[in-house]
Amino acid sequence: MEELGEVRARTAMARRAFEDLKSEMSRAVVGHEDLIEQVFVALVCGGHCLLEGVPGLGKTLMVRSLAEVLQLSFSRIQFTPDLMPADITGTHVLTEDPSGKRLFDFQHGPVFAHIVLADEINRATPKTQSALLEAMQEQSVTVGGKGHRLESPFIVLATQNPIEMEGTYPLPEAQFDRFFFKLLLQYPSREELGRIADLTTAAPPAPLRKVLAADGVLRIRQWVREVPIAEPVKDYAVRLVLATHPQKDGQAPLAGRYVLYGSSPRGLQSLILAAKARALLDGRPNVSFADIRAAIRHSLRHRIILNLEADAEGITTERILEAVVEGVPEMS
Repeated sequence: MEELGEVRARTAMARRAFEDLKSEMSRAVVGHEDLIEQVFVALVCGGHCLLEGVPGLGKTLMVRSLAEVLQLSFSRIQFTPDLMPADITGTHVLTEDPSGKRLFDFQHGPVFAHIVLADEINRATPKTQSALLEAMQEQSVTVGGKGHRLESPFIVLATQNPIEMEGTYPLPEAQFDRFFFKLLLQYPSREELGRIADLTTAAPPAPLRKVLAADGVLRIRQWVREVPIAEPVKDYAVRLVLATHPQKDGQAPLAGRYVLYGSSPRGLQSLILAAKARALLDGRPNVSFADIRAAIRHSLRHRIILNLEADAEGITTERILEAVVEGVPEMS
């Protein structure tokens, strides 16, 4: 009974912290409720997000406000073709100590922050993109043969513009797979545009209230991994991932025709962890089938590679995932 009471207490604490975060964020950011929720889910799962949307939708404001509410350090990196790896990770600088002795001192780059906004990541060369890849995967950077640990929690929010591809270096599939979620930013509605006008053309609002700190985020991250998932629910997630593969038993019909490569095992990990976080932040003690279905688009849309026939017929990964969910029953 004591253990059950502890589980209920921490789910209530996690839910209350999340509700406070959304309430406070709404004072600075208009709309994007689902985006804020999914970014927070990725943060407490230890993952990173790829944000796709046209410029001017408030990505930087949203990320900066999130860092302020969570009392986390924030940095923004504008990716350009001439950006070098050292501009991200940092470099050794020749300095002089009080005794006059010269030595190399490591100057930290902007990646040394809790929340890093990598703006227009596909504008940098593959060499520079790979410098960020090590930080995302290992939570450390290597400069001059020496490793340097990054702060924890650590999350990269990378953006790319879907309509302006001239002068870009598309991310390789292996790097796409490192992102926990791919999130699509929607253009604001008529009502939201009106609220944006009111918020940005009036007196600046009061500073945002702090609702959580780094240790609180890490505590929720630990709780997420302790959320139980029943074997049938886990098997449902496994069968959904397998259904995205064209050569596997139980494949969705559309996958067999239009998919070149299905989701990687990382997709399954992202799917289950996101479902656990959704259950915890919703105040429930275990993962449901609905939690798995709610996480599938964000977790798998960037991990499915379509063939040329799909491109010719306008079939999207969203349509493939709809067919997967429709075709895979909850119980095998």
